Amino acid sequence: MEAVIIGAGVNALTAAARLAKAGWRVDVFERADRVGGAARTDVIDGRLIDRGAACHPFGAASPAFAQLGLDVEWLRAPIEMAHPLDDGAAFLHRSLAQTAAELGPDARVWRGIHAPVVHHIDAHLANALAPPNRWPAHPLRLAQFGARGAWPAAAVPLRTERARALFAGSAAHAILPPTRAGTAAFGVLFGALGMTRGWPVAKGGSEAVARGLAELVEKHGGRIHCNRDVPHNAPKRRRGPGVHKVDFLLNEPVPWRDPRVGQAATVHLGGTLREIDHAERAIRRGRLPERPFVMAAQQFVADPQRGLSLWTYAHVPAGYRERYPGEVRELITRQVERFAPGFRDVVERVVEASPADLERWDPCLVGGDIANGAHPLIRLPHRLGAGEYLASSAAAPGAGVHGMPGWWAAEAALRDFDPGALSG
Repeated sequence: MEAVIIGAGVNALTAAARLAKAGWRVDVFERADRVGGAARTDVIDGRLIDRGAACHPFGAASPAFAQLGLDVEWLRAPIEMAHPLDDGAAFLHRSLAQTAAELGPDARVWRGIHAPVVHHIDAHLANALAPPNRWPAHPLRLAQFGARGAWPAAAVPLRTERARALFAGSAAHAILPPTRAGTAAFGVLFGALGMTRGWPVAKGGSEAVARGLAELVEKHGGRIHCNRDVPHNAPKRRRGPGVHKVDFLLNEPVPWRDPRVGQAATVHLGGTLREIDHAERAIRRGRLPERPFVMAAQQFVADPQRGLSLWTYAHVPAGYRERYPGEVRELITRQVERFAPGFRDVVERVVEASPADLERWDPCLVGGDIANGAHPLIRLPHRLGAGEYLASSAAAPGAGVHGMPGWWAAEAALRDFDPGALSG
């Protein structure tokens, strides 16, 4: 059997590795000069800068990577995630007990929400990372999860601003207001992953994931052709909000008001749950909020060889065009400075990419839409037609550096043409 795969991002390479391992002749064509897609890493002023994805809670837990035998070293910071507030900060640790203990009066509720998922994380991941048209591997666990995940994140009965903000920051990965139904699912799952597998970074940059997959493709006889742009018709779909990315190259670590924030690889800069909801509602209406939700990563805390930098992006309306140069960069800077007075003084250089820049760099990021669709739970099918399959984050289970859309696309091809090679 033969397969032609267009693009060499993580999902495409996962599909290629799966098919090559099954004995197929595989050719991968990539328009860029190297593999990686939105998981490439550049060297800028001696620092390793992730152009796209930065921290990988699903990468370290990916069933596809495990079955393929992907060789990537995952590195973890002392604290998995921090969420600074004006009067302190909340922290996600790689421990349910420690995380809950720091939330005071909300400790019991936090444990009650997360414990069933934390204690059965593999079963819940198997359900969450599978296509929606398959019978779940663990139906009782899915029912258990759905009873919690169907809520809006804002409706989870946490009382303190710290606990509510910590949960809302994880839920904001849905790029939806936390008052929307279903956002609790993201808060629970991202939180449970952090408290079990952690939110690690890939040693040497996110591109290490793509390079490791490329090595597996070639190990099993597949071929990868870079600088080869193959025309094709990508499926059309409604796009979601975009992001505006800014990398701050630093001469000193970020001077966080709470020094413990400096021990976290991932930092959510959004303030209270109410502020996050206001910001996410604004971008869905096409307006840029004064205090956008900002995702930040200090990968150097876990991987010192990367050098000092702060990776950030802000949620912005789809395809947002700045009213004046530096508009979004300034809003991001203010959000960091709000929780780290003196931040501007440690910035040596700024490298930024607007939604349009991101789309030029990777055509899959239409309008800066890193989630590849207007709603995170509405995905395109893996089987598009006779002999044609979709191995991208537009298909289930969606965005993230875990390779599962590519895995399921390959499984669909095997089911159609080579059922004896199926993994089950």
